[in-house]
Amino acid sequence: MSRIIRVHVQTHAHEDRLEELDLDEYKIWTTAIPQKGGANEAVIEILAEHFNVAPSSIHIKSGNKSTHKLIEID
Repeated sequence: MSRIIRVHVQTHAHEDRLEELDLDEYKIWTTAIPQKGGANEAVIEILAEHFNVAPSSIHIKSGNKSTHKLIEID
């Protein structure tokens, strides 16, 4: 069963980190820069580690070029 979460991303951070703000709402800080999908890849890796799933099971449904994203986790 899929799960949809909302994520706010802060790039250029000093460290990669995830904080749960509310049920299905998260904030992610990443050291990655938002060029050529680098920050999106970092977000997927951070979420995959947090939820203990393969990165291939995480999909950005909306917000590819935004700091606010809807993400589906299979």
